[in-house]
Amino acid sequence: MHSDKMQFKIAGMDCAEEVSVLKRELGPIVGGERNLSFDVLNEILTISCCSIEVLPETIQTAVARTGMAAVVWRSGPKTVQQATLFERWGRTLLTAISGLLTLAGFATHLVMTQSVQEAIGSEGMGLTHQIPLPVGILYGLGILTGAWFVLPRAFLAIRRFQPDMNLLMTISVVGAAAIGDWFEASTVAFLFSVSLLLEKWSVGHARRAVETLLDLTPPMARLLDSHGHQKEVGPDQVPIGSKLLVKPGERFPLDGRVTQGNSYVNQAPMTGESLPIAKSVGDTVFAGTINGDGALEIQSTKTAGTTTLAHLIQMVSEAQSRRSHSEQWVERFARIYTPLVLALALAIFVIPPIVFGGNWHDWFYRSLVLLVIACPCALVISTPVSIVAAIAAAARQGVLIKGGAFIELPGRLKAIAFDKTGTLTHGKPSVVSMVPLNGHSEEELLERVSSLESRSEHPLGNSILVHAKAKNIQIREVEDFQIIPGKGATARLDGKVFWLGSRRYLEERGQATEELLVNLDSLSQQGVTFVVVGNEHHICGYVALSDTVRPDALNAVRELRDLGITPIVMLTGDNVATARMIAQAVGVDEVQADLLPAEKVTAIESLVSRYHSVAMVGDGVNDAPAMARSSLGIAMGAAGSDTALETADIALMSDDLSRLPWLVRHSRRTLDIIRTNIIFALGIKILFVILTLFGFASLWAAIAADMGASLLVIFNGLRLLNPIVDGQSRANPKEI
Repeated sequence: MHSDKMQFKIAGMDCAEEVSVLKRELGPIVGGERNLSFDVLNEILTISCCSIEVLPETIQTAVARTGMAAVVWRSGPKTVQQATLFERWGRTLLTAISGLLTLAGFATHLVMTQSVQEAIGSEGMGLTHQIPLPVGILYGLGILTGAWFVLPRAFLAIRRFQPDMNLLMTISVVGAAAIGDWFEASTVAFLFSVSLLLEKWSVGHARRAVETLLDLTPPMARLLDSHGHQKEVGPDQVPIGSKLLVKPGERFPLDGRVTQGNSYVNQAPMTGESLPIAKSVGDTVFAGTINGDGALEIQSTKTAGTTTLAHLIQMVSEAQSRRSHSEQWVERFARIYTPLVLALALAIFVIPPIVFGGNWHDWFYRSLVLLVIACPCALVISTPVSIVAAIAAAARQGVLIKGGAFIELPGRLKAIAFDKTGTLTHGKPSVVSMVPLNGHSEEELLERVSSLESRSEHPLGNSILVHAKAKNIQIREVEDFQIIPGKGATARLDGKVFWLGSRRYLEERGQATEELLVNLDSLSQQGVTFVVVGNEHHICGYVALSDTVRPDALNAVRELRDLGITPIVMLTGDNVATARMIAQAVGVDEVQADLLPAEKVTAIESLVSRYHSVAMVGDGVNDAPAMARSSLGIAMGAAGSDTALETADIALMSDDLSRLPWLVRHSRRTLDIIRTNIIFALGIKILFVILTLFGFASLWAAIAADMGASLLVIFNGLRLLNPIVDGQSRANPKEI
């Protein structure tokens, strides 16, 4: 295999059990399981580059041996291959036929014998040995159709000496038929097929919840040329930097920046925000979000394959391959559990007749019942269904969790560290006060400073212009504009020379008073930046700017502390005075300032050594090393850097810090449901093992109990698809 990777669509790959079977079968062929990755949600198998040359036909043959089917997969609308009718409905059809044949066999037996006891079985625990040939044929066909997808996997388990639940079921069915219990054998085959069908349905339900993301991107984009003419093209044909028109009510085809127009945008499909967000020139928009009542022109900033939505879909699709601690525990337990069950069943069959003189037939039947009830189906499915549902629900709430390995960690956090700039604060300066001097008004001061800044490219100037626009200040044309590097700028307005600049430039001009310098120094100590404006005769005033705290930061920190997460630490490269001011505003427990990226890593390592389970929340490139070193990296997704997003385990797509306490509660709810499912599944098995030993259980009752347990844990796990927000169940935000 010389290409980077091969992909296959695997019909029948619905849970961890199938993944384990495929790993065992394909691992030796491709040079080890490390070269295999599985996207259960989309039924995609990816084989990474390895040193061994492998043909697609070899993979397809190996997959066929497991009872599944593989088709070469190439992503893209022109290469999508539709599943055959049997691949889509075969399991449902065969299960229905198995049930009908079992019912027909029972009805035929009842008519031919005129005895309900004979048809059901009245000897011992439901045993009946003498059945008419037509009845046997119907039951045999019922067994064959019910076990159609189970038998190949059972044979594979025998060949590899690795027993699994398919082998347990096969032994039980064949054993029951061998001693003449055809009705129970056919019933067990049918009920187990129903159980597998429910499992497939449950994963499909979670899969569809995620696949709705694929429908968010519109099939076309309105491309504008240099003359303003429109041309409809596919989003994948739009290069970065192109101008696009998005009309009211339409979805944005690509990520971009607004270049013309004003509107409100419904970002709920991407970020979970229930209220539309105002968008104007310079604001960012995301592919898949819905434009409001104003037409917008945007400049694309990403290609179709690299949009935030595409990134989200990819990460959610790959999430299931990164298995949680609970999933790994269940898989390890099942590997030990299944051989032990076989050994115990053999002991129950052999020891009582030999040691205590028990009836061989009776104890053989009980051993078969034990194999059925001990089947780990409910146990194996309990965790992955919950994990998939939790990840899908989080994605719909604007929280991107990159794998099952990370859904459980927020619920176990002991401490959390925040970056300051862009995380606890907005990450960009805004005007916090205007101080006019020498008889000038705030309006005059803002008019002069914004007019001068309109010719500047300085970030502070952009913030002042935004403030002036919000105040409806008229920005006037200036003449002879000149930049004074590192100090400020000068320009002529209404024939007079005005200047703006820093404290240093103010002192150089010799126009500073002692009182003004004291005030400016006080602002600097509070982390506030300022721009002074004056003319040849006096100082007109100054504008104070500061990076403001996010409005949800204080409540988020308070809620995290109420959830028992402490300490809450702020790590920043900013100066101590600014750091302390922000820390006091948001209520964190500890502050570490003047940190370089390497020093942030050291700080995180110290926290991990003390508290073990520590999260790092950040947004920039300099936060990526610290996030990688923490137990759980969380990125601010909307405005965060690509490096931070790639490094993080979880991304908050709306930059909404209130999602953090929600995430902790969601994770804890997931953990509670997983624990409940595992305890319930094991409890049912222990109860029926006891009933079996004392002769109070039958094959059909055992498989019915196992199927019932599977059904209950499935529905319990799927409750996570409807997340709880502020104590109430919250609907899908895309429906708003």
